[in-house]
Amino acid sequence: MADQNSAEISRMVRGTLLPAFAGAVPPRWLLDELERGLAGVTLFAINGNVPNTEALAALTARLRKAAAPLVAIDEEGGDVTRLGGHLTGSPYPGNAALGAVDDPALTRRVYRSLGAELAEVGVNLNFAPSVDVNTASDNPVIGTRSFGPDAALVARHAAAAVTGTQEAGVAACAKHFPGHGATVEDSHLGVPIVDAGLDLLDRREFPPFRAAIEAGARAVMTAHLDLPAITAGVPATLSHAAITGLLRGRLGHDGVIVTDALDMDGASGAIGLPEASVRALIAGADLLCLGSGEHEVSVRAVVAAAEEAVRSGRLPLERLADAAERTGRLKDWLAGHSAAIVDRAAGLEAARRALRLSGEPPRWDGGTAPLVVELEATANIAVGPTPWGLGPWAPDAVRTGGSDGAADSVLERATGRGLIIVLRDAHRHAAQRALATALLAARPDAVLVEMGLPVWAPEGAVHLATYGAAQANAQAAAERLGLA
Repeated sequence: MADQNSAEISRMVRGTLLPAFAGAVPPRWLLDELERGLAGVTLFAINGNVPNTEALAALTARLRKAAAPLVAIDEEGGDVTRLGGHLTGSPYPGNAALGAVDDPALTRRVYRSLGAELAEVGVNLNFAPSVDVNTASDNPVIGTRSFGPDAALVARHAAAAVTGTQEAGVAACAKHFPGHGATVEDSHLGVPIVDAGLDLLDRREFPPFRAAIEAGARAVMTAHLDLPAITAGVPATLSHAAITGLLRGRLGHDGVIVTDALDMDGASGAIGLPEASVRALIAGADLLCLGSGEHEVSVRAVVAAAEEAVRSGRLPLERLADAAERTGRLKDWLAGHSAAIVDRAAGLEAARRALRLSGEPPRWDGGTAPLVVELEATANIAVGPTPWGLGPWAPDAVRTGGSDGAADSVLERATGRGLIIVLRDAHRHAAQRALATALLAARPDAVLVEMGLPVWAPEGAVHLATYGAAQANAQAAAERLGLA
């Protein structure tokens, strides 16, 4: 390649990359890469990018002095939150609660407000909404991130979420194509298999993506899962049949296609990040989310691998030009939109309306406040260590696992007072079920609060389902139980 041509190819490759970085101040290498054509960045709370909203706004302003980058984040509301919610819990309930309410106008309002908060701090691409149809109740990675198990319900809320987000001047990114809701494996740790043919996908997985596309979603994110009937052992993110054949051809998406984080084992575990990046571009992806740990060294390695793929003919130059054209259209769209007004009241309204109560809880009027015991639950990797529970409204709340003697210890502390047992996806955690059952045997007057999916509930127990563990869900539950 001539020097000028080589420089242009390097710039085009950089124009597909959304790497991460450490800290709340952009490092010099990142600013230099932006000047060389880097598409933008992906922000991660675990990297210290979001210590608070003021620091984040300063960070994004500094990025824009170097270029006009895409600034992306995973802000779904609910359990998956980065915008300060990783410290306190989100003021907006997640999709499961919105699906339980089933008011698309309210979903649109919530996402518009969430988008407005992102726009205020300079984030312009949100990796949300999740439009997966959660048909596998034991799904370890989607769960409350889904609007529900019904394709039609998810579709109408997918459209509402996309519309609301983009009314705030932030690009929505519907995910995880071709649909992560039927898996029982986590693509952070391997390649989940969805054993479904095209007819089933058309009925079950695709309606929400079609609705999001018809609503004008500027981006769609791919999933690292295998559809044997279509991708034949290749993760969808790296499959031309899935990205170009299905998402572009069958569903008609002409906006940007973004990969899920390529550092996940489901994409690069067997082949490494540079090769996974090249294969994703060949398959038809326009933007590559590299992952939280992929910084300067990774950018250089991916650029070198893609340049070599162009030289060898594996990666057509026209494919890079196509990606650049779509990314350019996205940036043009962003430049022409203004932000909306933050409306946090929408979050609490949705959380309150999502509550589902079976039975009648006892009244604590005039007496000692009930003991709140929260049963430990491991969060999936996408959720991360986000605070949850009723602790803010119960100063002496106890968090415990299912160890021997746990029930006796809790019962002793609850002597002479009411008992509230807080669960989170108890259907997925045998220890939660065992401890809750033991406590109810001794205290049938106890109240169960399920802050995940309400799949498991003992017959006859007073049971309050929140459909999520966000701060808004917790406040709504605390109000309903007289704690707030």
